[in-house]
Amino acid sequence: MNQKIKKVLLLGSGALKIGQAGEFDYSGAQALKALKEEGIQSVLINPNIATVQTSQGVADKVYFQPVWADFVNRVIEKERPDGILLSFGGQTALNCGIELYQKGILEKYDVEVLGTPIQTVIDTEDRDLFVKRLDEINVKTIRSHACDNVEDVRVAASELGFPVILRAAYALGGLGSGFCDNEEELLVQAEEAFSFSPQVLVEKSLKGWKEIEYEVVRDRYDNCITVCNMENIDPLGIHTGESIVVAPSQTLSNSEYHKLRSLSIRIIKHLGIIGECNVQYALDPQSEDYRVIEVNARLSRSSALASKATGYPLAFVAAKLGLGYGLFELNNSVTKSTSAFFEPALDYVVVKVPRWDLTKFHGVKRELSSSMKSVGEVMAIGRTFEEAIQKGLRMIGQGMHGFVANHEIKIEDIATALREPTDMRVFVVSEALNKGYSIEQIHQLTKIDRWFLQKFKHIVGIGQRLKEFSYLSLFLGSMEKTELLECLETPEFIQLLQEAKIYGFSDFQIARALGLEASMTMEKAGLLIRSWRKELSIMPFVNQIDTLAAEYPAQTNYLYLTYL
Repeated sequence: MNQKIKKVLLLGSGALKIGQAGEFDYSGAQALKALKEEGIQSVLINPNIATVQTSQGVADKVYFQPVWADFVNRVIEKERPDGILLSFGGQTALNCGIELYQKGILEKYDVEVLGTPIQTVIDTEDRDLFVKRLDEINVKTIRSHACDNVEDVRVAASELGFPVILRAAYALGGLGSGFCDNEEELLVQAEEAFSFSPQVLVEKSLKGWKEIEYEVVRDRYDNCITVCNMENIDPLGIHTGESIVVAPSQTLSNSEYHKLRSLSIRIIKHLGIIGECNVQYALDPQSEDYRVIEVNARLSRSSALASKATGYPLAFVAAKLGLGYGLFELNNSVTKSTSAFFEPALDYVVVKVPRWDLTKFHGVKRELSSSMKSVGEVMAIGRTFEEAIQKGLRMIGQGMHGFVANHEIKIEDIATALREPTDMRVFVVSEALNKGYSIEQIHQLTKIDRWFLQKFKHIVGIGQRLKEFSYLSLFLGSMEKTELLECLETPEFIQLLQEAKIYGFSDFQIARALGLEASMTMEKAGLLIRSWRKELSIMPFVNQIDTLAAEYPAQTNYLYLTYL
């Protein structure tokens, strides 16, 4: 560890807004925890009081000031920190750090940038420099031109040929970005993009390719690991923050997975990143052709997801690496037993589902594109993709109970709704499958991988098979409980009920599919299914729970309430 570092300034993410949510609070709080463990005095600049990192005792000193160069300059002048951490406050912190460097403020007060060198940050943020650096190691990037005015954008689009995508450089959440199919759309999008950034990137569109991400960690000794890889269900064209994301990737071949993994390690080593970074790829679904979309030399929302999905504390480890530690010198603070130089292995599936609140904004367009509109996300874990996705969809606050057995949504034209994605797209897919659309038809309209569509169809199939037993609801009032249970104790029904639970059906979903909601309240219907399950001994991990209850008798009630 660098023994000269006694006081460190950490830049937060500023006021929370769409595209910049609580994941940066998580990252910053973890970094402050790492500094405290090393006995290093921490100074935090973050104007948002509604965060964990600004709570009393997390940082030694907190300045509730905007994360702007002028305000940070005054704090540096007063506090005289030995080092500064830029990668834990999202794009706001990075942009501020670059400005501090370019104005000579960091050099003036002898403040060392900890972790990834500032020139590497600039190389990853400036598209021209980024492409040139990756060209040095023959890594493919999307064909693009960096432009400083609207006329340059027009010329670049003409050279590349439509369709193109415009991206505002140095912007978070895809602000100002969008796809353009003609010059009229191009000029409108260019005006918007330049309102967010002085540099606009014009790129050849790869709409329809898969979007894959790798979270990679490197120390100053050039040791490197990939912590997690993730796959967007939606193809390229929808911002990753708007897409349902699965970890680990489900549709990559072994060859594709290891090819992109080795590329990620080559990239992070060549750029000289120290700590954590996120590498995003576009992958041709018809071949192993790829393009690097971008490299985030900072913690991102994907990093927060990867940390919680794998149990690997990325932000905590990245902060320690910034202080000069090697991966081999650190233990995983979550597992307490494995080294930080150990790649996690997942024997389960993690799904991230975005949350929207578009109804709050009058006249807002519901269509999803490369600019982010979601206000949050939920994470669900399951043994199968079906279980995880159904859990996630129950938690997004749209009044849904899973992929099926929801209240009816009005869709004027299913084909159009599939082709032009909105915040309800996943439920449009459910409706299409229920209406008899084939997997191939949906794939052609959405470009969602057939593997995911097959899994969605599996959920719909279980729901339809449950409906075949809806006649049972007719006997609820006329039969005794013992007689009813005898009717239920058929191998076919028991197997179906067990299958439904394995693939993520809630008790209420099952009750609705069986038609019980017509004769009782939703709550009673769900409780009835739960009592049936217990009578039929369809309960998760019963043996394991019994074992745990014997070992921890004080926790018996909690264990049974949680798992049953």
